[in-house]
Amino acid sequence: MAKNTICVWYDKDAETAARFYADLFPDSTVGKVYHAPGDYPSGKQGDVLMVEFTVAGVACVGLNGGPVFKHNEAFSFQISTETQEETDRYWNAIVGNGGQESDCGWCKDKWGISWQITPRVLIDAMAAGGAEAKRAFEAMMKMKKIDVAKIEAARRG
Repeated sequence: MAKNTICVWYDKDAETAARFYADLFPDSTVGKVYHAPGDYPSGKQGDVLMVEFTVAGVACVGLNGGPVFKHNEAFSFQISTETQEETDRYWNAIVGNGGQESDCGWCKDKWGISWQITPRVLIDAMAAGGAEAKRAFEAMMKMKKIDVAKIEAARRG
């Protein structure tokens, strides 16, 4: 296990979620699966309790802690994309697998985890600053999934 690891709370589907992420994103894997050594408030001995996994190179642990805590947008994974096709692939996989769309490139997976699917062109526009950033930002504010062509057009003015 990495020295600094993101721990993501799930009701009961940490392993399923980790396998979904590993199949979807490059540089993602599922590692060790830990089973509960005894009964606990939301599970039984032998149930999957924790799963080590990596999402796009970021070390995580999924904890099956039960329904006590719910996710919100205060935590999200931000995935940088290079093309519209890559943006569409991630967005459609997350939303199409029981997730939901949100605004400005955000969506949630079916476990309630928030994702920002962010094309590099948008990040570059923000880094450019000034009028270019403002135009790209205003275009983004009207979108759910980010449209690369519209961001590029906004950057040009």
